[in-house]
Amino acid sequence: MSTDTAGIDPLLALRAPQDPACDVFLTGTVFLDIIFTGLDSAPVRGTESWARGMGSSPGGVANMATALARLGLHTSLAAAFGDDHYGEYCWDALEQGEGIDLSMSHTVPGWHSPVTVSMAYEGERTMVSHGHEAPAPATSAVPGRTGGPTTVPNPAFPQCPPRARAAIASLVPGRSEPWVATAARHGALIFADVGWDETGRWDLDALPDLAHCEAFLPNAEEAMRYTRTDCPRAAAHALAERVPLAVVTLGAEGAYAVEARTGAAAQVPAIEVEALDPTGAGDVFVAGFVTGTLADWPLADRLAFAGLTAALSVQEFGGSLSAPGWAEIAAWWQRIRTCESQDPTALRRYAFLEELLPTTARTWPLRRAVPTIGFRQ
Repeated sequence: MSTDTAGIDPLLALRAPQDPACDVFLTGTVFLDIIFTGLDSAPVRGTESWARGMGSSPGGVANMATALARLGLHTSLAAAFGDDHYGEYCWDALEQGEGIDLSMSHTVPGWHSPVTVSMAYEGERTMVSHGHEAPAPATSAVPGRTGGPTTVPNPAFPQCPPRARAAIASLVPGRSEPWVATAARHGALIFADVGWDETGRWDLDALPDLAHCEAFLPNAEEAMRYTRTDCPRAAAHALAERVPLAVVTLGAEGAYAVEARTGAAAQVPAIEVEALDPTGAGDVFVAGFVTGTLADWPLADRLAFAGLTAALSVQEFGGSLSAPGWAEIAAWWQRIRTCESQDPTALRRYAFLEELLPTTARTWPLRRAVPTIGFRQ
């Protein structure tokens, strides 16, 4: 067993000198997230509501980047950052706080950071966002926060992503992102999720980058609409005819996955937890599944680990704030084994963690979130 969670590298046994320095590459929009928690109900028009908790953190694509980095993966993010205080805070939180490589990111002069205010209550969330699309910079050296030049034609659609073991894409109907094909051609495994189809067509052929994907991870409703099925498991099998690995998240029922190459299928139930804020839980699930896949774990272990990391994340507020690292996972494992009411059969589902986690862990519960943009030093 490890003796220190901070140094856990889930890919240590697989690394070789010729491997790419980057484990996972991703790109997208970074928001400043301001999260209010402890609301008894939704705000009522014409009244003032007081929240019992608040957090601020980088959001948007930063949720998944942070989740990956905290699980020990070398993560590279290409994004535009505003040149306001919010953008500076997000850059520093990701680069200095999480160790994420931002060499392909850049700051846009005169552009303000997109902002999302999220209100969590009754296990759900309501969000209000504001922002403008970042202008595409010219193909030239653009100084980053650290002063080093960064050559990026367009950080939202990088033409030359770094060589990586994996890349994560968010598919949009009717849109093809050239960097996805480039990354796949250079050996990266492409993991993709998808949002709600505003066109209402729900046509898999309208997702051209799906052809480059190793894994596709929609939720149950999205999967059934895209496959014209009325059962999430049937939808997963239908999707496995289009991608090597189809993973359908089932909410409180966990997740179901099908491997096209072998025909193997697996389902793992969700862990019952008291949810404080579901913000970013889907991103954390994907990060956990990518980690298990790159570590070459069995399919059921990957699903279990992804579900566990997502369950731990909803017990704290915020997206990137609540993403668990190995310390949180170790603390959960140590605690759950001492619960008298714990079903031994269910516990064995996570026995594969024994080889990774330290013999001692921090005391549960853990506090990870910081409820402010930053204090003066």
